[in-house]
Amino acid sequence: MSEQIAKKPGFIAALDQSGGSTPGALRLYGIPETAYSGDAEMFRLVHEMRVRIMTAPAFSGDKVIAAILFERTMDGDVDGKPVPSFLWEDRGVVPFLKVDKGLEAEADGVNLMKPIPGLNELLARAAKLGVYGTKMRSTITLANPAGIAAIVRQQFALGAQIAGHGLVPILEPEVSIKSPNKSEAEAILLAELRTGLDALPAGQRVMFKLTIPDVTDLYAPLIADERVERVVALSGGYTRADACARLAHNHGIIASFSRALVENLRHSMSGQEFDAALAAAIGEIYQASTVKT
Repeated sequence: MSEQIAKKPGFIAALDQSGGSTPGALRLYGIPETAYSGDAEMFRLVHEMRVRIMTAPAFSGDKVIAAILFERTMDGDVDGKPVPSFLWEDRGVVPFLKVDKGLEAEADGVNLMKPIPGLNELLARAAKLGVYGTKMRSTITLANPAGIAAIVRQQFALGAQIAGHGLVPILEPEVSIKSPNKSEAEAILLAELRTGLDALPAGQRVMFKLTIPDVTDLYAPLIADERVERVVALSGGYTRADACARLAHNHGIIASFSRALVENLRHSMSGQEFDAALAAAIGEIYQASTVKT
């Protein structure tokens, strides 16, 4: 798994919409909130959508090197097989787990992560199920040095806890694409991330999931750092076409898209239509991740 994550061409699929974002994901898929009642039915429907994606012919390690899962997806199954085992053994896709529980109210231009109760137990369960690593998201709206420093400290502190369970953490301090001073925030973030890397214990490795930067190849120093296993990009609200165009200019960064991956998939599609739409999306994102301009 480590060899694939560090070196294999491809991208990471983010199938990790949680409770708050699940209605929106289903709505985009063509299932309105009036079509189901209660969380249990909602999560059943979104699991069926994810199984449809994971079992599609194009969803394999040939182009999709890893997938980030919501906790309920990790605990689910595909044809009676645990999802992490199915992904790795049947599809050649490395499983990751989203562990954050949402965001605090904005302060100093950022949203820190809420506390994550039971994190150690969750990490132990994930490791037992064969999950390779984790992902956790916090957000940056303004170029506020104090706020960005706090975001990075929290990300690295939780990353150390995750690494203690033998898992590789993906640190995701997302800079909003609507930030009024996005490029300045990204420059501050880069400096803080490099400081965090310098404080890592010997042998510890991390990954970063970052907004596609306004300054092309801004994150080249992170990509070159031996303590960084991979740098991946979130789509951040850009359309797939826009996200792929922006990503293609940034050398060494691969995609980890969520909405941009599934934006053309619909519940009403036939199996053939669905598989063709997903294959087209995977091909486009793979191209942007591997062929740079």
